Amino acid sequence: MESLGVVVNPIAGMGGRVGLKGTDGKLEEARRRGAKARAPDRARDALSALHRREPELTVYTAADVLGERAVRDAGYEPVVVYDPIAGESDAAAGDDGDADSNGRAGSVEPAAAETTAADTRAAVRAFLERGVDLICFVGGDGTAVDVAEVIEHDAGSHAADSDDATSASPDGGGTPMLGVPAGVKIYSSVFAVTPADAGRIIAEFDRVAPREVNDIDEDAYREGEVRAELKAVVPVPVAPDVQSGKQVASGSVDSLASGFAREVDPDRTYVFGPGSTVGAIETELGIEPSPLGVDVWRDGTVLARDASESEILEVLTEPVTIVISPIGGQGFVFGRGNHQISPAVIRRADEIEIVASDEKLDGIDSLRVDTDDEDLDETLRGWERVRTGRFTTRLVNVV
Repeated sequence: MESLGVVVNPIAGMGGRVGLKGTDGKLEEARRRGAKARAPDRARDALSALHRREPELTVYTAADVLGERAVRDAGYEPVVVYDPIAGESDAAAGDDGDADSNGRAGSVEPAAAETTAADTRAAVRAFLERGVDLICFVGGDGTAVDVAEVIEHDAGSHAADSDDATSASPDGGGTPMLGVPAGVKIYSSVFAVTPADAGRIIAEFDRVAPREVNDIDEDAYREGEVRAELKAVVPVPVAPDVQSGKQVASGSVDSLASGFAREVDPDRTYVFGPGSTVGAIETELGIEPSPLGVDVWRDGTVLARDASESEILEVLTEPVTIVISPIGGQGFVFGRGNHQISPAVIRRADEIEIVASDEKLDGIDSLRVDTDDEDLDETLRGWERVRTGRFTTRLVNVV
């Protein structure tokens, strides 16, 4: 591979830790709650891992927080081909790897950036015009849709020009893409498991295969309903550390919930993560669960409902048990859809209970963590007992 296009959605994932379950339509509320940008750091981590392996790669990107800053931080001298202020042609003209002509590199705080889906799409079009070998994007499912739809349109246009319908998007044709996960909801199967994995995959992949881009209705998601919709099929590098799409069905958990409820300790504070499996335990305890939120409970009292990171930390009293269930098909227990259970929250817990039906575990080879804290991730890895029923458990490796 000789050239790469990189675009960063700087506000992706900002709604997670503050309890908004996404940023679409909620950016100002996320800022009001003190949300911090996480995408730029994850972009830098991915590109740094790539730079260690392919330091001479030509990297095309968009100005400032849309990619340029992370590319420079990783050690590359980027070619800036899109600037939402200067315009694409101005950004590309005369670029010799230095800061863009407006001198704006580093001038915008990522959390305050006023970027849109149109910027992502324009950047991707600029990459395609320059014939990049792969597009790396940093964001969530919404960003994946923006990138994929431009790639599909480009592939379809080329197919029409060449009278070769087989290269159109239904078969995943066109320029390949790979996501660095930074959003709250990651249902699509086009993301690397971690930023470091993304860098390694970009440097080493030798073939691609079609994979699905899915997105959900965030308003319905905030109300506890998952409405996933297939948006595109695109080529993605083939590698073990490209995550699977999320599976929704998980099997019966009635006996699991009953057994767990019988053993609760009234002297413990329980942090209940999102999802129907944990929700069944809450229902057994007489709690009305937040289906896609985090609840905190102690000795019959709900201390916080659908809580943000700060609200969880405010009511925690040791000892603390975190109760979580892996995402079906993907195996993530931390770092997907439950950013409220942050490294600070996890470190307050002396016990982590992983619960899942046998049916869910049958579709998972291993469990995964991606907390934004590599030292913490390392302490969480290893063999763990997952409760599957009233009395039964299974050993599953956290990798």
